[in-house]
Amino acid sequence: MISVDEAFLPTLGIHRIPTPVPFMEAGGPANAYALEDLGGGFTLFDCACGTDEGLQALRDGLAARGLDVKQLNRIIVSHGHVDHYGNAQTLSEESGCDVFVHPNDRAKVCGSGRWYTQLENSWAYFVRLGVPEATLNAMLDGAKKNRPYARAVDAHRVKDLSAGERLQFKLFDAKVLHLPGHTPGLVCLHVESRKMLFADDHVLAKVSPNPLLDLSMGETDDTKFKALVSYYASARRVRDLELDVLLPGHGEAFKGHVDLLEGLFSFYGARQNRIMKRLASGPASIYELVPAVFPRVDIGRMYLMLSEVMGNVEVLEEGREVERFDDGGVLRFRATRR
Repeated sequence: MISVDEAFLPTLGIHRIPTPVPFMEAGGPANAYALEDLGGGFTLFDCACGTDEGLQALRDGLAARGLDVKQLNRIIVSHGHVDHYGNAQTLSEESGCDVFVHPNDRAKVCGSGRWYTQLENSWAYFVRLGVPEATLNAMLDGAKKNRPYARAVDAHRVKDLSAGERLQFKLFDAKVLHLPGHTPGLVCLHVESRKMLFADDHVLAKVSPNPLLDLSMGETDDTKFKALVSYYASARRVRDLELDVLLPGHGEAFKGHVDLLEGLFSFYGARQNRIMKRLASGPASIYELVPAVFPRVDIGRMYLMLSEVMGNVEVLEEGREVERFDDGGVLRFRATRR
């Protein structure tokens, strides 16, 4: 990864505005990008966490660049996490603009697909993963703390963002790339003429883009979103792009995405090796596999840990290295015999 001088961004009508995030797992302040529009006004690509501090930082950043919320033409949400869409409802109310999001993340933005609602509605699924009830209750208590970080966006304000769609801005146009993994509906904007990618949380310079356990599309084997399996496919698509600069959801502009992604694939491969080593001693549930990947188990980060384990196990399943079976109502996994 190599840092890129961002001095050229304003010459393209691009303004990166870092905004605070109240949880360390995000990997630092979240970026909102104000993009100048053809004919006046601007678009926001992401709009900060919906805390008082996040909204104020966004307002201050816009004002410092001579921009006013009343000039806001549209909001594009990269994906349905609160640090990226938290102020969409408030800003839409103030400006009258529409909020564009991929259909697969619409439920998150509109409120019904928030993490704590998935946990509440899919309690039995997590029990099947072997998670103890006491741990689930602690996870739910923690998840509910992020309720104030985003207001649900009114359904009538939300418009679908389609893969392959071209968006016109003042000094460039961009193609919408649907790159599921971190969430089912994550999108990036590819500015082909500038070899530039608005990469949000799909490719980050300093942290792995944890493909999260997501039940918004279903819980059964044939409907559940397989986050890391999907991320592998999406990341390979990005790896093959010719890019001179990536504008991430957290942190400064950088380049060198090929080496970064290859290193990330190796990182996941090492975690899969740990899982296989553990399964060599006998079958295990997803919860029982957590210590094999994370030597220090932290209930406060249990959702992230379960997500990492589930994602890597599903990759191993795809490669037919492991198989699942029901063990008295608990889903367990074992190494396949070759």
